[in-house]
Amino acid sequence: MVDVDRRTVVRDSLGVAIATGTYGLSFGAVGVASGLDVAQTCVLSLLMFTGASQFALAGVLGAGGSAVSGALTALLLGTRNTLYGLRMAPLLGYRGWQRAVAAHVLIDESTAMAVNRASRSLARTGFWTTGGTIFVLWNLTTLVGAVAGEQLGDPRDLGLDAAVGAAFLALLWPRLASPVARLTAVLAALVAASAVTVTPAGVPVLVAAGVAVLVGALRR
Repeated sequence: MVDVDRRTVVRDSLGVAIATGTYGLSFGAVGVASGLDVAQTCVLSLLMFTGASQFALAGVLGAGGSAVSGALTALLLGTRNTLYGLRMAPLLGYRGWQRAVAAHVLIDESTAMAVNRASRSLARTGFWTTGGTIFVLWNLTTLVGAVAGEQLGDPRDLGLDAAVGAAFLALLWPRLASPVARLTAVLAALVAASAVTVTPAGVPVLVAAGVAVLVGALRR
């Protein structure tokens, strides 16, 4: 039974990772279009490795903003990873250098595939399978997208922008088993949709997360 559960976690994690990792093509193209060279674009994926922050930084630079403004925007969007860390640190149970390595692949998808597992072992399997696969694919596809540059055209024409959203929907749908969960999802979606027109890219995700936190606090 344990082996079956592990295979299921690996299968689901790989599905999410492949869908998300290929979106690095888009960042590679956007990074070069914003004024970064191929090396700078690839270093961002290698060291920053958080998609929303990377796109935010490239967007600010592409719009003529300063590097400082872009870095601050990226930092704002990266604050959600700190919240993930508070939940994941006791769940994974790593210490020292292992915790430092795990922190580098602590992203939306690796967190989603680790929480609510039946054991620490399965949580670690979901975390590393998802985070490690995305890290490799994201960096490889960033390089491909950056080198292709303008020849790639608009990545949205390839449907890559829909891959990440579809993966998250697949993760979310089975969890909407209770009326409270469904209500929270609807409220978060409405608030996020309203925030899209009045906030910078990435902020609606933080606002939607705030709705979930508020519902949880009220339930307590």
